[in-house]
Amino acid sequence: MAIDNTRVFKPINIALLTLSDTRTAHEDTSGDILAERIRTKRHRLVARAIERDDVDKLVVRLNNWIDDPEIDAIIATGGTGLTGRDITPEALDRVKDKDIPGFGELFRWLSYQTIGTSTVQSRACAVLARGTYIFALPGSNGAVKDAWDGILDEQLDSRNRPCNFIDLMPRLMER
Repeated sequence: MAIDNTRVFKPINIALLTLSDTRTAHEDTSGDILAERIRTKRHRLVARAIERDDVDKLVVRLNNWIDDPEIDAIIATGGTGLTGRDITPEALDRVKDKDIPGFGELFRWLSYQTIGTSTVQSRACAVLARGTYIFALPGSNGAVKDAWDGILDEQLDSRNRPCNFIDLMPRLMER
């Protein structure tokens, strides 16, 4: 990471969504890890919810948050595996304007360092939807740490060089 301390850190507003049929707010340890990292980095956690693994309900939630001008980015955890109930990438397909393929590629490369070839079962991904970034992470504690510490911490820091997601935000809706 190349942080340029001559630049000002720009906090953004982040919504955090956990996808699970079984977790409650008390049991959402991966969500807690992300919430702590978001706050430690000095971003604003402006919304947090748990949604069941239902693609239609997830699309409604995502559309509501995408259209909320107070939300710059959404981080979703869970639902990126291969089982029949894992529907997060399918929901993102219904709301996205553009894929961010490098996110999933880099996530799996980082994940390979800790879980080996099991990383091929991850469908972690990121998209851009109407000017809002959406990052879909696996639901495990290790996966959210890998994604935040290895990718999001740097890319959501306006001081990161040579480039970062924050600097692109004013231009995301250009036509």
